[in-house]
Amino acid sequence: MNFINPEVRLLKEKKLFIFDMDGTIYLGGKPFDFAIRFIKNLRANGKKVLFFTNNASHTTAFYKEKLTRLGFEPRDDEIMTSGDVTFEFLKRFRSGKTVYLVATDELVEEYRAKGIPLLSGEEERADIVITSFDTSLTYEKLNRACRLLRGGAEYLSTHPDFNCPTEDGFIPDSGAIAAFCTAATGKVPTYFGKPYRETVEMIGEATGFSNEEMCIFGDRLYTDIALGKKFGVTAVLVLSGETTPEDVEAAAEVDKPDFVFDSLDDVDRMMFGECPYFSFKKEK
Repeated sequence: MNFINPEVRLLKEKKLFIFDMDGTIYLGGKPFDFAIRFIKNLRANGKKVLFFTNNASHTTAFYKEKLTRLGFEPRDDEIMTSGDVTFEFLKRFRSGKTVYLVATDELVEEYRAKGIPLLSGEEERADIVITSFDTSLTYEKLNRACRLLRGGAEYLSTHPDFNCPTEDGFIPDSGAIAAFCTAATGKVPTYFGKPYRETVEMIGEATGFSNEEMCIFGDRLYTDIALGKKFGVTAVLVLSGETTPEDVEAAAEVDKPDFVFDSLDDVDRMMFGECPYFSFKKEK
């Protein structure tokens, strides 16, 4: 299925290049070599890079180590997760509120270390319940979350992704866990991460770039691409992860990405040609 893309000039004019991670620059523990090449070409041409993942099962420290090991050479200030956006919301607007957090031990320990008053879930009430992508999920965690939600707790979720891509296929993600809690309690969470306003605002604050100066690359229509379409960020879909060409065709016109490529390999070749570290200045 062929897609007609706008002129490459639109991408070359952007200053901040935001990358989803899983399914876009790597799959599980396997990096896409062309993604490494593309990001090196961007840096060589003075472009800024930000790695943003909705996967809040790990911390930015984990992703720094992983991206470094895979060859992406990230800086500390180039990594952000939906867990960071959710934490920032708690710090700014829910300071001191008690939280029952359904998440991996890694995220729980990070929130505790940052001063969030976390509960065990055995308490009678909580101010807030947060669910996230929890690979250590148990029925008891779900039961505690639902009981506290029925007791009046506010419901938040780090991100809405239903599935997480891995080398072995998809596994249930944060959105699937939230769907369980909603089915059991009738309460729908306030989501963070992509595609919500808090995320693009935090990116702007952290980098100093306007939405018009940004472009986002991702493999999901309802998170990565939706963030761009909602807030004026150029949205580039790659078909190396969750989304299929049929999904793009079926999407409403307003939800379609600005660009569609098989992978970042095609983006790199379109922007920089066949020569590694190709400079815009060499173009005729």
